[in-house]
Amino acid sequence: MEPGKTIIAGVDTHKDRHVLCLLDGIGRKVFSASYPADKCGYVQLAEAIGNPSCCLVVGVEGTASFGAGLSTHLISMGYPVVEVLRPKRDKRRKGKGKNDEIDAEIAARNAASENGTSVPKSRDGWVEGVRTLMIARDLEIQTSTKVMNAVKSLLVTAPESFRAKYREYNGSCLMERLSRGRTGSGDVSSGALTTALKSLARTWLELERRSLDLRKLVEGLLLENAPALLEVPGCGAINAADLAIAAGDNPERLGSESAFAALCGASPIEASSGKVTRHRLNRGGNRSANRALHMIVVNRMRHDERTVAYIKRRTSEGKTKREAMRCLKRYVAREIYSVLLDPTATVYPRGSELAVRRSVLGMSQKRIAERLGVPNARISEIEGEKRLHPEIRAEYDRLLNILLENQIQA
Repeated sequence: MEPGKTIIAGVDTHKDRHVLCLLDGIGRKVFSASYPADKCGYVQLAEAIGNPSCCLVVGVEGTASFGAGLSTHLISMGYPVVEVLRPKRDKRRKGKGKNDEIDAEIAARNAASENGTSVPKSRDGWVEGVRTLMIARDLEIQTSTKVMNAVKSLLVTAPESFRAKYREYNGSCLMERLSRGRTGSGDVSSGALTTALKSLARTWLELERRSLDLRKLVEGLLLENAPALLEVPGCGAINAADLAIAAGDNPERLGSESAFAALCGASPIEASSGKVTRHRLNRGGNRSANRALHMIVVNRMRHDERTVAYIKRRTSEGKTKREAMRCLKRYVAREIYSVLLDPTATVYPRGSELAVRRSVLGMSQKRIAERLGVPNARISEIEGEKRLHPEIRAEYDRLLNILLENQIQA
């Protein structure tokens, strides 16, 4: 484009090609072209837009899918990239056509008016690593569930003598027994049934082992990069991973804790009319993050005295238990967002620090475990940063402080 002119760009992204539309400073369409969805195409598209200093905004559809590579390239070159929502079919104006050029133009106009735009995730940090591991783990968990359902279905229709043999077993115990089944005995149907169940059981056990390995990898990344997230009461590794993935590697892009709550579907939506003021349930947002908030609240309702007292107070005020839980999810979202902004600011000391202080006192892990009344493995996991164990870690820290103080006084 001509140097010095203000340009607004919109890109409709696809698997093989990206379509670019350029508008001038007053919104007139001045250029449109298609480019291959590869590194060479990214360079050509950037050259067509021109100098980043003259570009007001670049609206890209699907920055987390087909437009991921392009948005990363443009951001690295200094272009102001925003993500725009793909136009919904039922929201299009009646009588108006649709093609890739029209979609690119709509993306440019929405980006200029800030209609449904957001800052794209950076996708270049530890959260991206957690996301890829969680995709693999979730798929293996889903597959293992299907395998378990298939095994139970086969057992339901199996002969009574076969069902009686495994009736008292369930879960992993059932799969262990089936995986050791002897094939080749009995008639053809019995032999086929035993072979099928043995194969499915071994598949289930392998999937469970792999999913556990992936969980350990996820937990290791969280302990290294976001230990403060695991210190949040009721927040385990999987819930922490889902919440971190929803926010991305650059959670500051959301702007506020209320925006994060809306992203998680934990913010009430106003549905007032006339003299009636009310709010309804938000059924949108990232459902994995919403489920994580829900599970944190459920865990706190079982183990946190403050949460139990809060639920009791809100139910006495006339709210249902479910409504009180929704209020808690909103509060938890606020707490999680503040932690995501500084995920390494831990409350408890690092395991390596505890190990050094223990060595100064000349005490073994076994003696510390006996003083705390916990298994020796818990102390080893804390010092090796394999598991957080916040309550045990706090007691461990308190015990070392007392012992060091007594040693100094002596």
